[in-house]
Amino acid sequence: MGNIFNFANLLTYIRIVCIPLVAVVFFMSFDLSRPVAAVIFIVAALTDWLDGWVAREFNQTSKLGAFLDPVADKLIVSVALILIVQSDPTILNSVIAAIIIGREIAISALREWMSELGARHQVTVTSYAKLKTVFQMFGLSFMLFKTPLFGIPIYLIGKILLVGAVILTLWTMLVYLTKAWPVILKNE
Repeated sequence: MGNIFNFANLLTYIRIVCIPLVAVVFFMSFDLSRPVAAVIFIVAALTDWLDGWVAREFNQTSKLGAFLDPVADKLIVSVALILIVQSDPTILNSVIAAIIIGREIAISALREWMSELGARHQVTVTSYAKLKTVFQMFGLSFMLFKTPLFGIPIYLIGKILLVGAVILTLWTMLVYLTKAWPVILKNE
């Protein structure tokens, strides 16, 4: 295990700093505030991928990093969803945000409970969850960006990607609950 000041953790700290920065830039009153906020979000999303790779590849894992990484991920996604709902308060955007944020809270609680039962391995990340994250990050980036790019309706594409992320969100939540259910019943 590494220390709290290794490069992998530094990348996580950068992602944490990006969280309020995305919100502040999003609300600034200059023409490119939304695209700039999206670029900051993209940088944060890339640090999510990169910090995990660095931690594994260079043996820079730490207990603090293992704790902060998923917290930072959930916070930046939640903030982006809240910004989108605030700027475009449609029923679809609200339902997307409620499902994604609700699932993150529920699965985090499930993982914590399963850890207490000594069965955390039952709710490890699946390949579908990784695909969900990809859809989520691209969808949120596009919706934050909002402005059509070369005539391409970025916002609409982002919304479609987020609907796909919601489908995968519900699927992965069902998979995690199914895996955890026998352990839950046994310890009830």
